[in-house]
Amino acid sequence: MRVPCGSWPSPLSARDVYAADTVRATPQVDGGSVYWLEARPADAGRLTLVRLGADGPVDVSPGGMNVRTRFQEYGGGAYAVSGGLVLAVDFATQQVWRIVEGEEPRAVTPASGGAVRYSCFRIDHRRRAAFCLREDQRDETVEPVAELVRLDLDGPNDDFGTVVVAGRVRPRDADRELPATVDSPPDFLSDPVLSPDGRRVAWLSWNHPGMAWDGTWLHVGTLDETGDLLDSRVVAGAVDEAVEQPRWLDDDRLTFLTDRSGWSNHAVVDLRDETPTTVPLHTEEHDFGVPRWVPDISSYDVLPDGRLLTARTVDGFQALGVLDPGTGVFEVLGSPLTAVHDIRLVDGSRAVCRGHFRDRPAELVTVELPTGQPSPVVDPAPFTLDPGFVSAPEAVSWTSEDGATAHGFLYLPAHPEAEPTEGELPPLLVTLHGGPTAAARPAWSDQRGFWTSRGFAVLDVNYAGSTGYGRAYRKRLDGAWGVADVADVASGVRHLVAEGRVDPRRVAITGGSAGGFTTLACLVFTDAFAAGASHFGIGDLATLARDTHKLESRYLWGLVAPWPQGEEVYTARSPVHHLDRLSAPLILLQGTDDRVVPPAQAEQMAEALRRKGLPFALVMFEGEGHGFRTLEAQVRALESELSFYAQVFGFEPADDLEPVTVERP
Repeated sequence: MRVPCGSWPSPLSARDVYAADTVRATPQVDGGSVYWLEARPADAGRLTLVRLGADGPVDVSPGGMNVRTRFQEYGGGAYAVSGGLVLAVDFATQQVWRIVEGEEPRAVTPASGGAVRYSCFRIDHRRRAAFCLREDQRDETVEPVAELVRLDLDGPNDDFGTVVVAGRVRPRDADRELPATVDSPPDFLSDPVLSPDGRRVAWLSWNHPGMAWDGTWLHVGTLDETGDLLDSRVVAGAVDEAVEQPRWLDDDRLTFLTDRSGWSNHAVVDLRDETPTTVPLHTEEHDFGVPRWVPDISSYDVLPDGRLLTARTVDGFQALGVLDPGTGVFEVLGSPLTAVHDIRLVDGSRAVCRGHFRDRPAELVTVELPTGQPSPVVDPAPFTLDPGFVSAPEAVSWTSEDGATAHGFLYLPAHPEAEPTEGELPPLLVTLHGGPTAAARPAWSDQRGFWTSRGFAVLDVNYAGSTGYGRAYRKRLDGAWGVADVADVASGVRHLVAEGRVDPRRVAITGGSAGGFTTLACLVFTDAFAAGASHFGIGDLATLARDTHKLESRYLWGLVAPWPQGEEVYTARSPVHHLDRLSAPLILLQGTDDRVVPPAQAEQMAEALRRKGLPFALVMFEGEGHGFRTLEAQVRALESELSFYAQVFGFEPADDLEPVTVERP
């Protein structure tokens, strides 16, 4: 049947999109037993630690406990398990808990009011200790201090752990412009790993003003019998070389990922050499790693024979495969997965990861070796959507305004019964990932299916700065946030319009947080869009530069300009200072408790739209912060966005929606 695009009846309601099945992620393995963190729809974001038992999943963490760390605010590395002993962080208190089957769970670190945070536990049974990262925020006069510490497995660790590697202590009001050198104590630490014999520990460090994907150093230290550090040296890395995920191949050799060549490839260093040298294991102009926003990400694992189970990114698609360090040959497995997270070896014939698919929701899966075929760790809720509603990702590229090639994924409208009216081209919705150093992944998404099943085409843009296309592509955003990303997005729209694939009169853009910044910038600084939706979008970069946490406190120095010296650049790039240039209807979706984007910014934008006589809607979410957490808020936001486009583009949704109030001139 021919139905106007936007009016197609869809089986995916807004509530279906967010009230989905349980999300299982962050797997770890202990002696062949698989553990993971599980977010259940009824638990409002709480994470439960689960183990796969003989008769199915078994909850490991105590009832009501939320296994999540606030280390560096983004978390990561919230639990570890070895020999049946679990260490896990309780979100409410940030204390470390010891959990052993048959024993009463108990905290092994004292209460700190959440000021002391832990991550990346490496359990050492011989020393009855755990080496881990600690972020200490007890002294409010200094920046949070990152350290590598040792905890007694039996507690009570009244000193919050014994310091092994001390971090830099810097007054909060100190001059921010300090050089990124390897000689001073580190501002940041990540990914400690113990050698198999326990004699050595390796870890990563980096300093302000860089981020982990700008440049890191790989350190190796010798430990005494108690676990104190006897000596240490830098064996790899540089201020302009990002090193990721060290792993011991044996007691003397470390393997890791490095982008020294311009691409994140595997390498090795032999500590028996008098002057250890980084030796590439292969040379491919493809990325195998990802920028490390959080510690303890596992992009690969080591097979019993020394080969590496890893994933290569080509045109944004990830392919699982096995890299032979001896020959440098990467052999792709026959896996249907299009993206993977946290690869962990279960045994010589299986691995576990969170896998993404073209045609169904992501799952925690085991992958058979060498076939690469995935099987769900736990049977998910049946995916009953008719295959005719599934829009497969199409990798698209185009030439941006600076002559560089930009990338994205196009999803065309999909419906087993509906098609556009005669001569009609579909409306286009441009979606933007956050970060901005992240990536759009080619995979099924209920949220994206919400739009494509109603007759929208969706362009998911991997603009300048996105990962997966090499270091140079990521560095295109340096000093150019709000310029290069905007140009990539706008030129992508023009590319699809020129090819006759979408309706140029009905192009909308949507994004949240950092993606919301690019959304607002596109609406202010280009004329490529007929409508937009800002989900708690950043309108004022100076606000972000002045008031953010330690990890990101110099991030904008690289993306925009040093602060406050470059204040004029921040003003020039910030949409909130150029609202007179807004040229398209806009819906603003904003939490009243948002500390990153103050609600006053959304109200200021609404007033500018009112003065210009442009249609707009302002929807405030009481009690919500920077990102909507409650199901009701998420559903209302998505339905409001659909209602807004319907009123602006002139179609009648098939859904029974409560129309959002659009203020018109």
